[in-house]
Amino acid sequence: MKITNIKTFPINVGGGSQLVIKVETDSGIYGWGASGLSGRELAVIGAIEHYKPLLIGKDPNQIGAIWQNLYRGQYFEGGRVLTAAISAIDIALYDIKGKALGVPVYELLGGKQRDFVECFASVRFSSLEELLKLSKDLVNEGWNMLRLAPAEFESQDDQTRFEPRESISIIAEWVTKLREEVGKSITIGIDYHTRLSQAETYSFMQKMPKGTIDFIEEPIRDENPEAYENLRKMIDVPFAIGEEFASKWQFLPFIEKNITQYARIDVCNVGGITEAMKVASMAEAHYIDLMPHNPLGPICTAATIHLATACPNFSWLEEVNTGAHVITNDPKFYPIQHKLKGPRYPVTDTPGLGVDFDEEYATKQKFKPIEIPRLHKRDGSFTNW
Repeated sequence: MKITNIKTFPINVGGGSQLVIKVETDSGIYGWGASGLSGRELAVIGAIEHYKPLLIGKDPNQIGAIWQNLYRGQYFEGGRVLTAAISAIDIALYDIKGKALGVPVYELLGGKQRDFVECFASVRFSSLEELLKLSKDLVNEGWNMLRLAPAEFESQDDQTRFEPRESISIIAEWVTKLREEVGKSITIGIDYHTRLSQAETYSFMQKMPKGTIDFIEEPIRDENPEAYENLRKMIDVPFAIGEEFASKWQFLPFIEKNITQYARIDVCNVGGITEAMKVASMAEAHYIDLMPHNPLGPICTAATIHLATACPNFSWLEEVNTGAHVITNDPKFYPIQHKLKGPRYPVTDTPGLGVDFDEEYATKQKFKPIEIPRLHKRDGSFTNW
């Protein structure tokens, strides 16, 4: 079996964008992959076009060797654009191999270690009323883990203005109220999406009673491990870090120094299933669970389900299709996909990834690149979204 072609499909789904790829072979078996670098699909397509001549004619079963060739085959190794391209290719190769052997991808990773993959619900809110209603509805539906995504600035006339100190005062009060409303048995985490500084993060934690939240996700940027190491000494709740990491090397200091307690690995950015399994092993050796990042479509979800199924150190998978704000799994694009059953994905025995993509429908749609919002402070200075 030889690789004969690689096709790319940038698409708009819901209010966002995704990049799906198809790796074709001379046997008629094909594999689906996806990039996680949302908002930079055209850049990833460019990288894949560079890689395509290296892949045509290669045996798709040699997944590890292909990964090394793509990652190390240029002087300037790595980077998020290149690893997003490698991730998409790697995932597609696993899909091909699973289909060729008639087994689900997790069988290629050591076999099944769980019968279902538990998820957390993503709760995006801009008011206290919205936070309480969405959260209570989800708890009533059986969800026992809520990851909060505050967007209180969207309730302002100027939705592009964000003041960290104002935000932490408001959100601390709202989250304290939520804890009172849902009780102690529900796990509550919060994603401040790198909008804070070290001092602001500490102040935020001090404004809530102890035990209000169970973890905080990426309150500051992650480029500097020492900054997070300092913050680790200041506050006493677990961190969830790593959704932007593009290799096992980026994870290394956060795992070895126990800076993060949950590894927010993104299979579609870190280098695919091949690299994700290595990060999972590193994390296991340090008693750190995976909490995979998963804000995109059903192909990324499927790849992560197989990773979670084959790893002992797994906590929750991110699920964003839990409210009115986000739709990433449009069945017009994805007629076959893994289906939630309550707050979890059952593990199936479908060969390959267990997902299919309607390329004919996709090619009829016009793609529009999507830019993330830009936020600024009152004085006009730029801040993170």
